[in-house]
Amino acid sequence: MSALSFDNVTVRLGAQDAITDVSFAAERGLVALVGPNGSGKTTLLRAACGLTPLQAGAVTLDGAAVAAMPPRQRGRTIAYLPQERRAAWPMSGRALVALGRHPFAGPIRRESEMDRAAIGRGLDAADAQGFADRNVDTLSGGERARILLARAFAVEAPVLLADEPTAALDPAHQLSVLQALQDQAGRGTLVLTALHDLSLAARFADRIIVMDQGRIAADGAPGEALSDKILERVFGVRREGGALELA
Repeated sequence: MSALSFDNVTVRLGAQDAITDVSFAAERGLVALVGPNGSGKTTLLRAACGLTPLQAGAVTLDGAAVAAMPPRQRGRTIAYLPQERRAAWPMSGRALVALGRHPFAGPIRRESEMDRAAIGRGLDAADAQGFADRNVDTLSGGERARILLARAFAVEAPVLLADEPTAALDPAHQLSVLQALQDQAGRGTLVLTALHDLSLAARFADRIIVMDQGRIAADGAPGEALSDKILERVFGVRREGGALELA
């Protein structure tokens, strides 16, 4: 079980701080990052996998600075599912999933039995075997989301970062993707995901971290982090008869 730690992390984009003095650690379960648009969720995930430089502080995995890791080591220990769902060129679903094994390949090494087994497990975990032989350009948004999730699963990294994995998906596909992430967390992977839908976060996450203007506004179990006070102060909504209304 791996521990991902953020220690006084500040990230500056342009002339402004996108994240300011953020500190927390996570080592198990499905942890959801929620917050209004522009609150720093995506920036925090990109900083966690070394894609965005830090202005101050450090992100460490089991005590080692992520930014200092060689790219291949980082790729083996942290899987990243970005918001972008386009494929750079036409390929089969399986070929796209196989890209998740790239950090394990040598300069002339072909796909190994270990790679093939990991690809199969990734497809199974994302319930995407039915799309493996289809060109990704022919897949629907929900089908492509599953193939990209399978690629992240195929890395079999101890940490998985997923940025808005349910964005633009219909309700059935949203539930399917989050169930797959929850199952992966149950197998021992630390899953840190940014979500917009508060009801989905409350249903599937073990822990919720609320971001507001680049800082942590709340951190705890769903019922604690999404308190009435936080809902009104951060999101501008309140609970009315089990539904959310404008405050």
